[in-house]
Amino acid sequence: MAKSKFTKEHYLKWYEEMLLMRRFEERAGQLYGMQKIKGFCHLYIGQEAIVAGAMSVLRPTDNMITAYRDHAHALGKGTSARAVMAELYGKSTGCSKGKGGSMHMFDAEHRFFGGHGIVGGQIPLGAGIAFADMYRGNDSVTVCYMGDGAVRQGALHETFNIAMTWKVPVIFVIENNNYAMGTSVERTSNVTQLYKLGLAYDMPSEPVDGMSVEAVHEAMERAVNHAREGKGPYLLELNTYRYKGHSMSDPAKYRTKEEVENYKSKDPVEVVLKTIRDKNYATEAEIEAIINKVKDIVEDSVQFSEESPWPDPSELFTDVYVQADYPFITE
Repeated sequence: MAKSKFTKEHYLKWYEEMLLMRRFEERAGQLYGMQKIKGFCHLYIGQEAIVAGAMSVLRPTDNMITAYRDHAHALGKGTSARAVMAELYGKSTGCSKGKGGSMHMFDAEHRFFGGHGIVGGQIPLGAGIAFADMYRGNDSVTVCYMGDGAVRQGALHETFNIAMTWKVPVIFVIENNNYAMGTSVERTSNVTQLYKLGLAYDMPSEPVDGMSVEAVHEAMERAVNHAREGKGPYLLELNTYRYKGHSMSDPAKYRTKEEVENYKSKDPVEVVLKTIRDKNYATEAEIEAIINKVKDIVEDSVQFSEESPWPDPSELFTDVYVQADYPFITE
């Protein structure tokens, strides 16, 4: 039997990362109910393997961009739980200085470029970021996430075409959780195996079990190597499932309880924990230590956010509008 490429260190890191995403999102849901967090709030519970599997392949200098279900992506890329939670609170210490909220996380230091509220708006932006790296002559890659609903946007096809024509180092990732906002893929697309959309552009494309962190890692490794070697874009359809509604205001009545329970039996956090126990990678005391560490990080982020100041009114237009002088305009 072939030796697994994944080590004890892989599984312990994945478990801690995914557990942090899970507990952070659960706490965010509670705080939303307490009206500490306002506006829109889209939780990532159930999809954690997608970010964790990618992060065990990517370098710190690689870029990431996504849609508005973005808390876990920011955490995975290295943004502190404090900065993400403070942004949810709308505080000045947030990663977007309290102006972005749940849907518009941003952290240039960690090469995380959003968080975008416009459906599909991040797709051409992701290709543009990747093109900038290609233009500069470095070997960084960009991972551009989107939901299954975003693939119906025309910008996707325009971006796929130019990215393939110029061989831009971008990995497009469809996080297919089956329902877009609340309507199944089958009701909105003639093509239900969404990875096939890339084939029209001769883009290497494949479906992946997005509930398996190992499968995500392996697929991302293939895609990243392809892009980093200058061969151009790659498309991954990661089939996953969100356990909560589309947003906090969605009761998710379009799904059966049986369907949800079936996917919960594949919970990526619990599957990784089972592997750790089965392979004796950690004692129960060590597992408990990870659980407590994550709990402390999340609670610290809440306390930090509670104590952080609101943005000063004088900052209203900072980073939003730029004062420009146009010499050709006369009064």
